[in-house]
Amino acid sequence: MKKIPELMSPAGHWPQLQTAIEAGADAVYFGLNHFSARGKVGFTLTELPEVMGTLRGRGVKGFVTFNTLVFDHELEQAEAAIREIAAAGADAVIVQDIGMARLISQIAPELTIHGSTQMSITSAEGAELARTFGCRRVVLGRELSLADIRKISNATDMELEVFVHGALCVSYSGQCFSSEAWGGRSANRGKCAQACRLSYDLIVDGEPRDLGEYRYLLSPGDLYALEQVPELVDIGVACLKIEGRYKEADYVGMTTRAYREAIDLAVSGQPKIVSAEEKRDLEQIYSRGLGAHFISGTNHQTAVEGRAPRHRGVRVGKVFSIGRGSLIVTPEVEIKPGDGLVFDAADWRSPNEPEEGGNVYEVIPKGTQFELKFGRGEIDFGRIRAGDWVWRTRDPQLSRKLKSLTKAEVPVSTQPIDFQVTATLGQPLKIEAWIIDTSTDSKRISEVATYIGEEPLTAADKRALDQIQLVEKLGRLGGTPYRLGSIHTLSNDGVFVRSTELNEARRILVDALFDSSSQVKPIESKPVVREALKKLQSSVESPTSEAKLSQLHLLVRTPEQLDGALEASRSFPIASITLDYLELYGLRPSVEKIRAAGVRPRVASPRILKPTEQKIVHFLISLKTDLLIRTGGLLHPLGGLKTNSESTAESTAESESTAESVDVSKSSVASEINLHGDFSLNAANGVSFRSYLDLGLMRIAPTYDLNAQQIKELTRYVPASSLEVIAYSHLPVFHTEHCVFCRFLSTGTDNTNCGHPCEKHRIAVQDHSGRAHPVMADIGCRNTVFGAEAQIDASAIKQWQGVGIEHYRIEFVHQTQSQTQAIAEVFSRYLQST
Repeated sequence: MKKIPELMSPAGHWPQLQTAIEAGADAVYFGLNHFSARGKVGFTLTELPEVMGTLRGRGVKGFVTFNTLVFDHELEQAEAAIREIAAAGADAVIVQDIGMARLISQIAPELTIHGSTQMSITSAEGAELARTFGCRRVVLGRELSLADIRKISNATDMELEVFVHGALCVSYSGQCFSSEAWGGRSANRGKCAQACRLSYDLIVDGEPRDLGEYRYLLSPGDLYALEQVPELVDIGVACLKIEGRYKEADYVGMTTRAYREAIDLAVSGQPKIVSAEEKRDLEQIYSRGLGAHFISGTNHQTAVEGRAPRHRGVRVGKVFSIGRGSLIVTPEVEIKPGDGLVFDAADWRSPNEPEEGGNVYEVIPKGTQFELKFGRGEIDFGRIRAGDWVWRTRDPQLSRKLKSLTKAEVPVSTQPIDFQVTATLGQPLKIEAWIIDTSTDSKRISEVATYIGEEPLTAADKRALDQIQLVEKLGRLGGTPYRLGSIHTLSNDGVFVRSTELNEARRILVDALFDSSSQVKPIESKPVVREALKKLQSSVESPTSEAKLSQLHLLVRTPEQLDGALEASRSFPIASITLDYLELYGLRPSVEKIRAAGVRPRVASPRILKPTEQKIVHFLISLKTDLLIRTGGLLHPLGGLKTNSESTAESTAESESTAESVDVSKSSVASEINLHGDFSLNAANGVSFRSYLDLGLMRIAPTYDLNAQQIKELTRYVPASSLEVIAYSHLPVFHTEHCVFCRFLSTGTDNTNCGHPCEKHRIAVQDHSGRAHPVMADIGCRNTVFGAEAQIDASAIKQWQGVGIEHYRIEFVHQTQSQTQAIAEVFSRYLQST
């Protein structure tokens, strides 16, 4: 038998939680009203004991999403919440903030920690870094392929959790700052504004490009990996996860049931044949267009289709003609009265106009076509044209099919009970009952209950107790959350046992099992946060009255910008220049060019490193220059080495090896490299900063989620010299595996056949207000969408200088050589004057 992966379902509140249980989920994940990445739904802390009691009574695990960044002033509130979560018996917390993960290990050592997908983990090294912060399991990025997941699984024994169904963010989770930049409400704080679902125009080399009906350039379809379940089981993934805490109970029931069956069949070695009806039902319940996006390999032509940003359901036909009060449709599938339809006019209607749609009132067959009628005034037929696609967004029949799960009056999903019976002459009847926890390889006994009769048993005159009677009486478990497993008889001396006693024993045992499994056990936990912050404060030297000279760091993305930066360095002091190039080949000569100018060079790592991209690490180390670390997958091996005084003389940096993993412990070069952490590490509080510094980072750029005042207050907990503030930049609002260049400027599927339009064109996505947001590709062909306007706050710089912050970075995107030089000189002059 293969290892059974856990099936985890989402729950926004009680209806979804109850449905997930009945549909066969092994675990349910849900948020609270705070510290959750889905801020609009969740339970209260006062509800939590009841939630966990319900789940434990049904043999289902409960995981609490605590997956937002936590600010310093919230740490004590977070500590109080963690105590209550642990006391309620939560099986795990899912955490994004690495500082919070470290604190949880001290606040509630028995509480299991899972690393959220918000940690942007895409490699075994990233998983191992999460382990150092206390995580037992990590949720991998949704952009990984099966091959990637297998490589990670082979390289680490960390538990791996993988999303298999539901909505996809266009940006890597944890790497989206669009809500923060454009709406002042951060996705890393549970307030995603879904800017990826808006319409955009494409600007190519300064000119608008007509893409016809494709207006939603950043809105991905939904993930559907039902057919990949057997391979995920074979890989040994610990948990398969369904997205959807904002979804209704019908969605939870439909998806959970489908993946429950797929897992069970895969584990038993039987093939899972997905019928057209089953897939259609999954599309119908909720879908922006289902596909095995990324998990089956990259195909930029399918991940973002671009026609619509919202639930479409099933395409049921095309409008043939419009009459007075009705219309004729050429159907692809049956259309029924009560169906909710929407008319897709993406090829001619403005994306800012509302779509036309409504519920079908009457369906009249017209040969091979249907005439559809709607309620009076419900449809404006003048807004529909022949040729428009027709989508069924709602099918009332599905709700009826799922009623046994969503409106269950008695438990549908049950746990097996094993009984052990001892019937000894002259002794009271003894029956033990237990529940087997099948979620582990050891099949451990999770709960045990015992019944002992009041009277000694006597010899039977007629019918002695036998297996048939035991099965008949103990197996009457209908209406309970249990079913009969096995019955073992230790002793049966031909005694007589009354049927009423067996019935009573069964009831007592069932009640005892349920009560013990749902019991919440309080825990003790001493205050941690206050002491941790006090310790951090004591380690920070008191600021001196002596003014510190501000250091200016430049980040350039093109050789032309580098020339502008070097021109500026001839007139004003530049502390370092960071290279963030599209490709690797120009890095080495540019590094030497910077050194020759007397400036310290630095190279930016990719924000994402997949298992197949480890040769990039070899190359970066071979440059023998400082690194700007943007991913934990690179920080773990290099940072670990920086804190280790031992290193060997032999360098592997220049190795021609094609190995897919990097043993940096053999690299003496790495010990000479200064490591600086970037904003993408999402350091948001003093504890997370200190955790990264302890791993060998010299300086860290605060996450963009912090405002100027919060950055200033960080200096209470970490040395001001360890902060590198980004003072001027176009915010990197999306960082995405989806390549806009490949999708809309080529017919290729990935970088092997797209023709590399990113090397020939400059593009931007323009929003409805006319702002053009530049798009650039990186070394791994991932795209970053930058905010149209550069962000700068001169008054904030003065605040930061006042508390001793001396390192300031300015970043360029599409600036020319002369613009780069001018901006750098203005900043140099300003920093010297304050």
